[in-house]
Amino acid sequence: MFAVFAEHVDEHDPLSGLRVGARPTPETPLGWTRVRVEAASLNHHDIWSLRGAGLPPDRLPMILGCDAAGYDEDGEPVVVHAVIADPDTVGDETFDPNRTLLSEFHHGTFAEEVVVPRRNVLRRPPSLSATDAACLPTSWLTAYRMLFTRSHLRAGDTVLVQGAGGGVATALTALARAGGFRVWVTSRNEQRGQRALELGAHEVFESGARLPRRVDAVMDTVGKATWSHSVRSLRPGGTLVTTGVTSGDDLSNAELTRIFFLQLSVVGSTMGTRAELRALIDLLDVTGVRPVIDSILPMTAAPTGFRRMVDGQVFGKIVFTL
Repeated sequence: MFAVFAEHVDEHDPLSGLRVGARPTPETPLGWTRVRVEAASLNHHDIWSLRGAGLPPDRLPMILGCDAAGYDEDGEPVVVHAVIADPDTVGDETFDPNRTLLSEFHHGTFAEEVVVPRRNVLRRPPSLSATDAACLPTSWLTAYRMLFTRSHLRAGDTVLVQGAGGGVATALTALARAGGFRVWVTSRNEQRGQRALELGAHEVFESGARLPRRVDAVMDTVGKATWSHSVRSLRPGGTLVTTGVTSGDDLSNAELTRIFFLQLSVVGSTMGTRAELRALIDLLDVTGVRPVIDSILPMTAAPTGFRRMVDGQVFGKIVFTL
């Protein structure tokens, strides 16, 4: 079958190992099912995989991709949940220490078909297109969990989203507005800041700028470059939710004094559960909120999408279609 896969990994030149071509169709273990892929979206996870993070040489070649929407074996429209947990896990599967994502131990979604546990297939409502649904299982689900599960925000609270443009950041902006929060966003780029306003942000500030007042929570996917500003932007008792380190994690100043003196909460968040993905799908179905799609490319042109993400030229999600 046709697929986009990692043939080898290279920390310094990740795209050198990217390949487009034929791969064997994966077998279907007991309790798993086959999904015919209609659309799949690109994530930074795919770039990190090509750098070798979580993908050692002995698992190569590996079909990339975490997110997909398509049709199940009965021809019903579905969305694929990317978190593969122990089948005996009870409760929140993101706390399973042995959890993994598609394209780490099991072949991913950038292919004509993907094989997943039956419990990882969720019905897609008619209101949600395949290209929109394909954006949800990683970036948008991560944003949903940050806002509605981990932050403890209440309607009317003010939330600061660090950065404008990435898949998670655009999802945070749109979902926070839909959730009834006052949404502030930082951006280094005036054009991206304007687009954040169009997505629902109430105000946009220069990255690192002093805010008019402290906020109830900060959503930080950047890490090192924004950490100090995130901590200093919080009111006493506020919450910093962190889920990424795109700028690195080697902090020169962790702001520990400020954290304990102001009794701040620093909360990690990773991906989301099947139940949260179901709730996210229902929220989009009811509200009409839709993912921001940067571009839609045929999967045969996947290297173009990968290059644009590596070069930082993306606002929203890149979607591949079959």
